[in-house]
Amino acid sequence: MRLCFVTDGLGYMPFEEMLDTAAILGFESLELACGNWSKAPHVDLNGLLESGRSREKFVKEIKSRGLEIEALNCSGNQLAPNEEGKAHQEIVEKTFRLAELLGIKTIVMMSGLPGGSPTDITPNWIITSWPPITTKILNWQWNEVAFPYWQKTVKLAQERGIEKIALENHGCQLVYNPETLFTLRNHVGATIGMNLDPSHLLWMGGDPIAALRFLGDAVYHIHAKDVRIENGLIDKNGVLDTKAIECFSQRSWNYVALGHGRDLRWWKELFSVASMIGYKGPVSLEMEDLTMDPLTGVKKSMKVLKEALPRDL
Repeated sequence: MRLCFVTDGLGYMPFEEMLDTAAILGFESLELACGNWSKAPHVDLNGLLESGRSREKFVKEIKSRGLEIEALNCSGNQLAPNEEGKAHQEIVEKTFRLAELLGIKTIVMMSGLPGGSPTDITPNWIITSWPPITTKILNWQWNEVAFPYWQKTVKLAQERGIEKIALENHGCQLVYNPETLFTLRNHVGATIGMNLDPSHLLWMGGDPIAALRFLGDAVYHIHAKDVRIENGLIDKNGVLDTKAIECFSQRSWNYVALGHGRDLRWWKELFSVASMIGYKGPVSLEMEDLTMDPLTGVKKSMKVLKEALPRDL
């Protein structure tokens, strides 16, 4: 397993400073965001697409620090039934083109979430089977939107030389757990796999270790991100919390640096099980703890990773 870094975690740093910091901390590869829900702090997508010289300089800066590009990330909602969906799809297609030009074989993204009918203009996340209309909505979303979209997108990815699309198990997406991942993968093929982010499954009440065993070789990428269920707040309101992540003192759960939610022993078990199922890909640190300085959070998380990964570092 390789130590990878989602560079948005140090998005306030200029590109060269971020690279120097990542190398000093011991990362081996990078996951670079190209747009959509990310501000793409380290990727000028249009500039890289337009200029071979810019691409050469970009790659040279990375490799000169002993780093590699692990994956490109274009997470957004390309299935949204509005102008945002169209804009996000444009970034997806540009990211695929850049991957081809750079020889990158893995794309990290999300499944997307459609509206609830052909006339909707906002996404609709169905998380219950009652009242009965919810089942009709969900069937329409999968059969009329998601399956046709992903059949075309898998074909496009293959034409661009992309071998793996790792979908993050994020809330408010059609694919948010192993079961929904296999719903899509079984329909459109093994180009689709999971970017397993333990934090999301944990706040939903799942067990990422059990999920790893169930997913097996369908795990294409792992995000190292922790979550803390907040004592005294979860008890009265449960996990469905719509307060903004900036309101961390009031939320039932929060994204936190590694070790600030689950302890070191838990992370050791997670990565041991990943090794057991044959996973040899990246473990990509995604730092979104708003309770501390970003660099502090990255450093604290890196200490956990170096101790927990079943390899000599």
